[in-house]
Amino acid sequence: MEHNRASHAFATLGHPGRLAVFRLLMRFAPQGVRPTEIAEALGMKQNTLSHHLADLGASGLVAVERRGRSLFYAVDLDATEGLIGYLALDVGRARPDLLAPLALAQKETAPMTPEPRGTAFNVLFLCSGNSARSIFAEALLRDLGKGRFHAHSAGTRPSSAPNPFALAVLGRNGHDIAGLRSKHASEFQTPDAGTMDFVFTVCDTAAAEECPPWPGQPITGHWGLPDPVKAGGTDAEKALVFAQTYTALRRRIAAFVALPFDSLNRMSLQAQVDAIGTDTGTKD
Repeated sequence: MEHNRASHAFATLGHPGRLAVFRLLMRFAPQGVRPTEIAEALGMKQNTLSHHLADLGASGLVAVERRGRSLFYAVDLDATEGLIGYLALDVGRARPDLLAPLALAQKETAPMTPEPRGTAFNVLFLCSGNSARSIFAEALLRDLGKGRFHAHSAGTRPSSAPNPFALAVLGRNGHDIAGLRSKHASEFQTPDAGTMDFVFTVCDTAAAEECPPWPGQPITGHWGLPDPVKAGGTDAEKALVFAQTYTALRRRIAAFVALPFDSLNRMSLQAQVDAIGTDTGTKD
């Protein structure tokens, strides 16, 4: 990245508000987010957010796309890569003592293998309540993965128990619901919780929230779906929404377990994970 462009980008990110917006967009990357959702997640006034988005766009770090009547803002990953590369390689002179903790070079070029090696990948699904979407995902991966994955789920503000409609859908589809429970994400952030290989958010609320970096630098993805718990109408209408959410997640989980993990390095696998979350064929 050219020096003046890098200077402009760093100056833009030097403002706490703009940095907060950029950090939120990174949690949704490569997907875009509507300004109203950004403002709500950050508790920011719309006019203030507009100025921050304009500044981030002028620096080249954020791009905007119109879809119908809505604008979606997303991180420009190429520009972000260039900025990080400039800091590490140009400013940092590629010092190995600076790069070693960040690069994980051997992991970037080698096929993904579980840690500890040899058994199964640890996968965590996060949503806000851990009562429906992440519970669906946990049960689906456990059963579709056929022993190749240790599936977990948690919530940022968990409910007291899984939603009865969600449990009913799982039961009708042949999943064992014994042992499924709602729990806080903090259960998986303790030193003895084990290292996750993958962490997926399945709701926008969870993706928008600040969360400490996960140990082991797992591959992350955002597979957001609307919350079926918020569905109105009769019990039959609510049950239909839960069933549709289950079906959408089943397609995504099936695509995930079909990936050739033995032949994909971390960069390729990240791209595949992103594609599953953005594929219009997997959205309802």
